[in-house]
Amino acid sequence: MFLNILSVFSSFLIFNTVAAINACPAADTVYLGSGGIRYRVCPDTDLTGRSTAITPNVASVTACARLCDQSVNCFKAVYDTRTRDCHFKALTGLNWVTNPRFDVIQAEQVNIARCPYPETMYSNNGKTFKICRDTDLRGASAQMLNGVTSLNACAQRCSNTVACKQAVWDSVGSVCHIKADAETNTLIWSTDKRFDVIRQDTATAPAIYGAWSDLVRLPVIPVAAYVVPEYPSAQRLLVFSSWGSDAFGGEGGRTQFADYNFNSGAVSARTIANTQHDMFCPAISSLADGRIYITGGSDASTTSFYNPGTNSFTRGPDMLMARGYQTSTTLSDGRIFTIGGAYSGPRQGKDGEVYDPATNAWKALPGAKVGPMLTTDHEGIWREDNHAWLFGWRNGSVFQAGPSKAMNWYGTTGTGSQTAAGIRDAIDDAMCGIFVMYEPGKILSAGGSPDYTDSAATSRAHITTIDNPGSPASVERVADMKYPRGFSNAVVLPDGTVLVTGGQRRSLVFTDTDGILYAELFNPATKTWKTLAPEAVPRNYHSVSILLPDARVFSGGGGLCYIGQVGGSTVNCNKLVDHADGQTFSPPYLFNRDGSAAVRPIISSVSTDSVRVGGTVTVTTDAPNAKLVLVRIGSVTHSVNSDQRRIPLTDVSVRGSRYTATLPNDSGLLIPGFYYLFVINRIGVPSVARTVQVSP
Repeated sequence: MFLNILSVFSSFLIFNTVAAINACPAADTVYLGSGGIRYRVCPDTDLTGRSTAITPNVASVTACARLCDQSVNCFKAVYDTRTRDCHFKALTGLNWVTNPRFDVIQAEQVNIARCPYPETMYSNNGKTFKICRDTDLRGASAQMLNGVTSLNACAQRCSNTVACKQAVWDSVGSVCHIKADAETNTLIWSTDKRFDVIRQDTATAPAIYGAWSDLVRLPVIPVAAYVVPEYPSAQRLLVFSSWGSDAFGGEGGRTQFADYNFNSGAVSARTIANTQHDMFCPAISSLADGRIYITGGSDASTTSFYNPGTNSFTRGPDMLMARGYQTSTTLSDGRIFTIGGAYSGPRQGKDGEVYDPATNAWKALPGAKVGPMLTTDHEGIWREDNHAWLFGWRNGSVFQAGPSKAMNWYGTTGTGSQTAAGIRDAIDDAMCGIFVMYEPGKILSAGGSPDYTDSAATSRAHITTIDNPGSPASVERVADMKYPRGFSNAVVLPDGTVLVTGGQRRSLVFTDTDGILYAELFNPATKTWKTLAPEAVPRNYHSVSILLPDARVFSGGGGLCYIGQVGGSTVNCNKLVDHADGQTFSPPYLFNRDGSAAVRPIISSVSTDSVRVGGTVTVTTDAPNAKLVLVRIGSVTHSVNSDQRRIPLTDVSVRGSRYTATLPNDSGLLIPGFYYLFVINRIGVPSVARTVQVSP
C-alpha cells in the first residue's frame, strides 16, 4: 500500500530544490503513434504533479507511450522504471525536472504549414470547412464558447458566425475557440493532440498572392545564411547559428552550420571549429573571387573565409578592433569596409577599418568616424552602432543609409573620411529596418524601431537616391507598409519588386509576440505595397530571407537561446520561440492566372562564366522580347544583406535567340563578385539564373 502511494505521487518525491527544465537535457527519442501523432520520450526526467490515471505492470516506456497514444485524454505521461507504472499526467500544475527513475512522454508540439494528417470536410450554412485533427492554432481567440461537446458542434458554431474563418475545438475543456482575424493577429498552426482545427475552405490565388512551401526542418536555427556561388547555377544554402545549434553566449570558438540543397531537399549538419571562430552576430560580405568573409561576432576580432571551391573554412586575419553586430560591405575595388559593432568586444564607438585581399590585412580608418551614424538607443553605445545600412559605391566610397536618421558617406582611402549626406527621416531611427538597392542608386528602406528592443516598430518607407560620392542624397517618402515591422527581412526580386517578410509590430527580442506572418511586396513603378500570402511561422529576431537562383525566396529562423556559459544546457529555454526551420516562397510571377506553374524562359547557354565590368556577355534563350538582369548573390543576418543589389542590363543587342549585353562600366554600380543572371520574359516570368562572376 505504501509503495503504491509512492507510485501514485511519484512526482512529489522530487524535492523542491530540483530546478525545473523546459527542454530534454539528454537525447530524446520519438514514438510514432498509430494515427501519426509523434511523442517525444525524454529519459531520466519526471513531470511532478497530479496523475489522472495509473496503469501498473507496463513492460517499457514504449508500451507506456503506446497506452498514452490509445487514450484520447492522454497528452503527457511518465513511466516509472522502478515500479513499471505508467502515469497519465494532468494538463496543468506540472513541473518538468530531472530524475533518473522516470521517463517523460509528451505529445509533440511542432509548427506546421500543412495538415500532417488526412483532413475531413464539414459543410453548413453555405460554408465549407477543412478539419485537421490533433492540431492547434496558437494565438488570440475572438470568442471562447464553453460547453461545446463535439468537433462538429464547434464547426457548426463557426459556420453560423459571420466573421469566423477558423476555429479550434478543445476536446478536454469542451471549448470552441472562434479564432481572431489572422490578418491582425499572430496565429501559429502546430500539432497538439488536445485540439482540432477547423478552417474555412477558401480558394487560394497564387498568381495574386504567391505561395509558400511546406516547412523545411533544419538541424540549426538559421540566424545567418548565404548562397554558395556555383556553376552553372547555385544549388546550396549554408545557414549557421552559434556554438550551439539552438543557443549562444560567450566566445564559443566554433559554429554550427547546416547545408541545405534547395534543389534536392538534402540537409546536412557540420561543426566548424578549425578557425576557432564563433560566428554568431558577425558581418558577412562576399569577395570578388567568391569567397565569403565572415567577420567578428561572439569571437569578436576573429575572421573566417568560406571557400566555395573546396567547401572549406580557413582563418582570416583578425580585425584591428573586436566587433559584433557590425555591418561590412564590398567596395568597388574588391576591398571590404566595416564600421560599428559595439555589441561585442569593448563597448565603445568603433570607427571604420578596411580589409584588402591583395595584402590579406586590415587597415584602420580613423577618419571614418562612427559617431555621425549612431542611433539614440536608450541602452547606449552597445546598441547605437549596430547593423549599419551600408552600400559600396563609386571610387571606393560607402553610403550609409541608416538605421540612424542621419545618412553619411564614408571614404576608404588614406585614413578614411566621413561626410554628412542628409536626413532620411526626421521622426525616428529605424533599427533593424529593411534596406535594399533595387536598381543602381535607388534604395528602398522601411520598418525598424527607434530602440533595438521593447520598441514600437514603424511602417514608414522611403526611397533614397544617391549619385556622386559626397553629395547629399535625396529622400522620398513613399506609401507605408500595411504592417509596422521590426526585425523583418527584405529581398530584391529579379523584376525589381522587393519582398518583405516577417517582423513584429513591436520589436522584442526572442519572442513571437505580434509577429507578422503576411508578406508584402513593394512595386517601385507604382510606389505601392501589396499584401501577399502568409508564412506559417513568425520570423522575427534572428531570422533570415534570401533570394534563390530559381527566383524563389527562402525565409527561416528566429529565436536562439542565450546561455550563460559556452556549451551550457538549454533545458530552461522556451523552445516554442526557437525556429530551426524555413519555407520557400514562390512569388506571383511564377504562376498563371489559374494557379498552374508559369512556363519559365530557359537559358540554354551563356558565353562566359566570368566577365569584367564594362565587358559583354551573350545569352541564348527561348524567350522573345526578354530582359536580362543581374542580381548579386546575397548573404544575410540580423535584417542585414549588404551583398544583394539588382542591376538591370539595358545595353543589349538581340540577334534571334542571342542576347548580347554590355555591362555597366562602373564597378561602383556593379560591385565585384558573383551574380545571378536572369532572363525575364515579356510577361514577367524569370528563368532559373545562371551564375556569372563580375571582376573589376
